[in-house]
Amino acid sequence: MTRSLAQQIEEHLLPDPPASLGVAVSGGSDSMALLRLLHDFAQDHPIALFCVTVDHGLRKEAADEARRVAEVCQQLGVRHETLIWKDWDGSGNTQNAARVARYTLMSDWARRCGVSTIALGHTQDDQAETVLMRLARGAGVDGLSAMSPKSDRWGVTWLRPLLHVSRAALRAYLTARDQSWIEDPTNDDTRYDRIKARQALDHLAPFGLTRETLAQVAGNMAEARTALSQQTAAAARDIADVKGGALSLDWPAVQHLPKEISRRLIVQALQWISGAVYAPRQRSIAAVMAALRAAGSATLEECHLKVINNTLWIFRELKAVEAASVPLGALWDGRWVVTGPEEGADLRVAALGEQGLAACPDWRDRGLPRALLLATPAVWRGGELVAAPLADPASGWHARLKDGERSFFAAVFSH
Repeated sequence: MTRSLAQQIEEHLLPDPPASLGVAVSGGSDSMALLRLLHDFAQDHPIALFCVTVDHGLRKEAADEARRVAEVCQQLGVRHETLIWKDWDGSGNTQNAARVARYTLMSDWARRCGVSTIALGHTQDDQAETVLMRLARGAGVDGLSAMSPKSDRWGVTWLRPLLHVSRAALRAYLTARDQSWIEDPTNDDTRYDRIKARQALDHLAPFGLTRETLAQVAGNMAEARTALSQQTAAAARDIADVKGGALSLDWPAVQHLPKEISRRLIVQALQWISGAVYAPRQRSIAAVMAALRAAGSATLEECHLKVINNTLWIFRELKAVEAASVPLGALWDGRWVVTGPEEGADLRVAALGEQGLAACPDWRDRGLPRALLLATPAVWRGGELVAAPLADPASGWHARLKDGERSFFAAVFSH
């Protein structure tokens, strides 16, 4: 390794370190080394360090491990909190459910503590294992890019400053600092794909397929992803427009784009409208494109895609929001804010729906598809329609996207 561990940290945090930084620590060697490195960094920079541990409640040892992390933090003078996962009903994929819960709990904790950035202890070993598992699933460029050094999800910036560092190097660092760590017994449990990948890498190394090589593949794919994202952003600028909280695309132009660029453009639209954290699988997008070419209509990710007069509209599906109802002033469907000339506890925001649209005889003048308007926000007093800002803008009521209509293009450019 040509750069010191301290330089790895500085590369990700300088020249503009956050005023408050969270670090996720399980007690294993990777996260414990990250805690010590960030603590050293914080001694020389104006930064408040917070530590968080998630107890998934899946192992009886977890509570004791969290206490051990808390003890180390107390010795270092770092504020620590343990978050306990209590909501799992025992169904579905345990690993996936635990991962989603972990990030959800940590992001909620970050907002409560005023922390905008959380550092994670993923290493070169983790990166290599991820690439190998995704190779086995036939992943494309995005999948083989594996974990990004920096990403924004759940309203938090996540940093992975140790992706170029091996686990062995971190353990050597901890040993030199006389710092112990916890060995998770599940690291030897071959019921988990990651452990199978970890063991497979030991056998593949003699063929040159080392952890370092697979991590390099991830870096190469990340560069390819950046280039593809730039092309997607250029296409969005040329053929896309935002209207009524939906996206309209020049359908013939979409069909003439390279397949990968059109796929990315539609994926970005679906995520922007639905708020989904993860992109739909490639085969799902392929099925949608086939349906659009054959019938001009498809649904995916609780969104409706429909071709009308050579325009591809992508908008919220009514059934995804028909039960959503919030007090006036609250965020509706995670993206809409409605304001107007009236106030009152009896006013609620809900989908316009068939009943509401029937009370808007001039809705066609808006130039928006009927199905799109059905899923837009409206103001109701009981069963009475008070206002339909997108179907009848002359009412004095307004519905705006919380991040603005240009947020779609920002999302594409930053992907």
